[in-house]
Amino acid sequence: MPGLDATLAATLADRYSANLARARELAAPLKEKQFWTKPYPYGNSFGHLVLHLTGNLNYYIGTRVANTGYVRDRDREFTDPNPPSKKEALERLDAAVVMVIETVRAQSSADWEESYSAARTNCSNRLEMVMQCDAHMQHHIGQMIYLGFEWQRQAQ
Repeated sequence: MPGLDATLAATLADRYSANLARARELAAPLKEKQFWTKPYPYGNSFGHLVLHLTGNLNYYIGTRVANTGYVRDRDREFTDPNPPSKKEALERLDAAVVMVIETVRAQSSADWEESYSAARTNCSNRLEMVMQCDAHMQHHIGQMIYLGFEWQRQAQ
């Protein structure tokens, strides 16, 4: 089916674009300190979730599919004591999503079926990994929603 590759690429690109837009929308009202501070004694800050999503995409799709050479430091994504600015962290996420979309659009039917392996995943092919990364991004956007609600509640 010649149209299926184009439909798949367009659908996945749209999902990643929508996820990025939602993350940016949720980040917009947060001040720099709120972005990097946990409003609860547990969990993560909004900013560290952004770093985590950036690392996740750059590793699972960038390194393992697009051969970017990205080297991941997963622990630092959650604990970086000197993180970049909110603006820079979001720009890095933008770049990661652009890379994912370009990679998705470059895949053929044979590429999607190609065997896949990476640390901390049991995905067996590229399509499964790209879909898992999208679901992972949506999961953390759910956490970002709650972080935003908590910051709004505290401001009242």
